[in-house]
Amino acid sequence: MWNQFFLLEEYTGTDTQYVGKLHTDQDKGDGNLKYILTGDGAGSLFVIDENTGDIHAAKKLDREEKSLYILRAKAIDRKTGRQVEPESEFIIKIHDINDNEPKFTKDLYTASVPEMSGVGIIKTALPDMSRENREQYQVVIQAKDMGGQMGGLSGTTTVNITLTDVNNNPPRFPQRTYQFKSPESVPLGTHLGRIKASDPDVGENAEMEYSLAEGDGTDMFDVITDKDTQEGIITVKQNLDFETKILYTLRVDASNTHPDPRFSHLGPFKDTAVVKISVEDVDEPPVFSKTSYLIEVDEDVKEGSIIGQVTAYDPDATNNLIKYTVDRHTDMDRIFSIHSENGSIFTLKPLDRESSPWHNITITATEINNPKQSSHVPVFIRILDINDHAPEFATYYETFVCENAKPGQLIQTVSVMDKDDPPRGHKFFFEPVPEFPLNPNFTIIDNKDNTAGILTRKDGYSRNKISTYLLPILIFDNDYPIQSSTGTLTIRVCACDNQGNMQSCNAEALILSAGLSTGALIAILLCVFILLILVVLFAALKRQRKKEPLIVSKDDVRDNIVTYNDEGGGEEDTQAFDIGTLRNPEAREDSKLRRDVMPETIFQIRRTVPLWENIDVQDFIHRRLKENDSDPSAPPYDSLATYAYEGNDSIADSLSSLESLTADCNQDYDYLSDWGPRFKKLADMYGGDDSDRD
Repeated sequence: MWNQFFLLEEYTGTDTQYVGKLHTDQDKGDGNLKYILTGDGAGSLFVIDENTGDIHAAKKLDREEKSLYILRAKAIDRKTGRQVEPESEFIIKIHDINDNEPKFTKDLYTASVPEMSGVGIIKTALPDMSRENREQYQVVIQAKDMGGQMGGLSGTTTVNITLTDVNNNPPRFPQRTYQFKSPESVPLGTHLGRIKASDPDVGENAEMEYSLAEGDGTDMFDVITDKDTQEGIITVKQNLDFETKILYTLRVDASNTHPDPRFSHLGPFKDTAVVKISVEDVDEPPVFSKTSYLIEVDEDVKEGSIIGQVTAYDPDATNNLIKYTVDRHTDMDRIFSIHSENGSIFTLKPLDRESSPWHNITITATEINNPKQSSHVPVFIRILDINDHAPEFATYYETFVCENAKPGQLIQTVSVMDKDDPPRGHKFFFEPVPEFPLNPNFTIIDNKDNTAGILTRKDGYSRNKISTYLLPILIFDNDYPIQSSTGTLTIRVCACDNQGNMQSCNAEALILSAGLSTGALIAILLCVFILLILVVLFAALKRQRKKEPLIVSKDDVRDNIVTYNDEGGGEEDTQAFDIGTLRNPEAREDSKLRRDVMPETIFQIRRTVPLWENIDVQDFIHRRLKENDSDPSAPPYDSLATYAYEGNDSIADSLSSLESLTADCNQDYDYLSDWGPRFKKLADMYGGDDSDRD
């Protein structure tokens, strides 16, 4: 009966705490038996008296650490060492005492309670607590053991309680009326203003949506919700017109998007505000009656004819006058014009559908009082076709007939084209010209499909007698007015083989066309032209070499001589003595060596300064003389300035006095009178005694 013992925890006595006693019936009290204890805490926590079997607790025990110990007991004969009984197991239980106060698992608890909540483990002490008034609360909780009786222990903890939000507040506008202004010319979608309703709730409970209530302005304006700022944005949905209406009154509702049905008894969760929008007048450009105009006109309309009209009006209340103009960037050829007051469009030049079937111009309407206000409209002018072009051959036909052709043989099929475009399509007819109704050589057959066939009428043709036939064909259409033309078909007579293949026609033309291409002919002509140029250049060079110099370089000339090589043409020659030759610095041949100085004594020639100013001849000659006198490269004797060009076809010899006699006697110049009227002036100067005295 000793298999279970009990022991108090936290024993504070001076002696060891007695647990219990082990005893076996085999123990006679003579000390022959020995008690041994094994198991949990044996020898350390629990000790046994091996003679008596008394068990004591050697240390203070804590039930909270371990409440149960399992041990085993044996009784052994000291003499033999054998167990007198089988080993038995027993339990030691630790009795609890109130030595620990209550402890909470956390030092701080956080809890959330929806506002307006009912009873709970932690319940509100006040009815309908509002988060909007106070959101955070802190509660201290104490726990006591022993049912709260005297001597019990206790512990405390803190609980932070947050009231979570519920949607128990409707949105409210801070003001009943809002006013905005808008110019009438604002584009669609423009934001005119923002309004915002306040909601003390938070999160999705404060989300709201704005809408327009039925009434004035719902078709002209709209309201959208800004999800980020929870604002309502008033936008323009239709074009505004100050002249139509200047004031709009809107009713805007703001309602919660997540209402809580538990609080529906508090009323509708929305609010309404009035928005007034006033439209401001803006000077608007003219408005055309149509977005575009289409005008159709016949191509034979006379110049100056009115072909259509555009109209525009000023949408403003002032109704300003309007003038019309043609945008010349769209009518570069100035084919059309417009009446500036009434918008009538008229032509300035003839029209031609075949060259330009459409004309797309732009008309500008501008306010006279405010030229900055203008608008444009496209005008599409379609030119209607008039049968004003005669049909003609579609291409140039190279037609030939074989010398051995038989009557009725088809040698050519011709087709025609017409620049006109009749609505019912083209229909052409072919006939011989009235002057030659019956051609003895060829027949014209109308195929009734806008083509005609040319047939032979006789047996055999001879190119020796007639090498080429001209066949005029009358072509006319069926439109109104009927247009006709005469096309002439050139038919060559050629030699052919038995299958009708052409072999040769005119010998010279065929050889030229077959043997030489266009490129070869051009190359031949180019070679001939180059040869001619070379011959001319050679002749010119040869003639220049044969020309004798005016003065031989070995002659020692001491006179200062100026020669004029243009012999002149008498009084009839208006350009005989052109002083411009003297004044032109480019006329001097600076590159030629001087003939009165030995080559080894010539230094680098000094280039004279051009005389561009307008001076008389005497001053010009003195300056040239001074230049030659001061030239350091010349000997001290006089220098010679020559003008070497003698001129062409002169019937007189040289007039130079270099080879004249040195005697003081006068020379006879009477022979100048025999040279004709061109030398009359010289004959008068040198022929008589008066000239000698001069």
